Amino acid sequence: MKDESSGDAGRQLPFRSTDDPTKVRSLGPWLDPSAPDGDVVISSRVRIARNLSGFPFPKRASDPQRHEVIEAVRRAPWPDEIARGLIWVGMRDSSPHERELLVERHLVSRQFAQSDTPRAVAVSSDESLSVMVNEEDHMRLQVLLPGFRLGEAFDRVELLETSLEENLDLAFHSRWGYLTACPTNLGCGIRLSVMLHLPALRITNEIERVRRAAKDLHLAVRGFYGEGSESAGDFYQVSNQVTLGVSERELLEEFCQRIVPEVVEYERSSRTLLAERNSVLLDDRVFRALGILRSARMLGLEESMKLLSRLRMGSCLGRLDAVSLETVNRLFLMVQPAHLRTVAGLQLDDDQLREARATMVRKVLGG
Repeated sequence: MKDESSGDAGRQLPFRSTDDPTKVRSLGPWLDPSAPDGDVVISSRVRIARNLSGFPFPKRASDPQRHEVIEAVRRAPWPDEIARGLIWVGMRDSSPHERELLVERHLVSRQFAQSDTPRAVAVSSDESLSVMVNEEDHMRLQVLLPGFRLGEAFDRVELLETSLEENLDLAFHSRWGYLTACPTNLGCGIRLSVMLHLPALRITNEIERVRRAAKDLHLAVRGFYGEGSESAGDFYQVSNQVTLGVSERELLEEFCQRIVPEVVEYERSSRTLLAERNSVLLDDRVFRALGILRSARMLGLEESMKLLSRLRMGSCLGRLDAVSLETVNRLFLMVQPAHLRTVAGLQLDDDQLREARATMVRKVLGG
């Protein structure tokens, strides 16, 4: 991939293998199983929307204006610890396959990947930080860390946002706060979110209670890829919906001290209850999933995610010694279509992809 507006054309994306550029590292940093509360909290993300004064929002801007925005953001001084090793990717010069890899690794949104307008993304060397330029807003600053690390993610985003604000004229209103393309982001313009693995709450039919409670707290509950996506593999992304009239620190405190700990405890207690009251059913779900994954000759994505979710729960509860949590986490990423095509062949049709997925899973699980 090369940048559509300048300079870093030959630089390698961080998830590309240094030995073979056709391959990718199999485990994204946000899937680290040793992270805090990693049995339930897969990742923590903080995303801030900001716009430049004097330019229309991206959907109303002309291509020359969008190019100007890219250059303005690129030229702005970035903190040394962030700028070091930063890679800029021009999306127009990226293949559909490469864009999908970025989506699957949660570095860009699907809307951003599929747009045909001038846009670029900056990615840090460890993939924990990305900045989408010309998505819905001029800038979407994102930090994504494994486990329950919202405070750390917030500090990193705040460092970058403060530096950019010192050097760029950001759109701000004395009454409405930071101006954004979508009115729901007005105010502080921040989205705090955690990706949660909640298989026990789904099995015990408590997940709808979580959804209702989230709605009462003005929280959004979305799927594996955020807005517009469905839950897959019992993964749920929980984020704030209110940004106007509340500060970033107030939202962070609410998430860290109340919302996330309560959901984590709810899921853990449900897992314990399953193990104590219906251990046969629990073990049957876990080992039946392992048997299918080790034997299947064709696997669809949805089925794979569902079965891997059961393995993950079994591993977290210590009922599955044969497969490590790291292996299960790695498979969640490797069964995704773009990652699988990178390994098995870009031209595979749907049936061939299902066959390749089953072959890869059997190989990893020793089937």
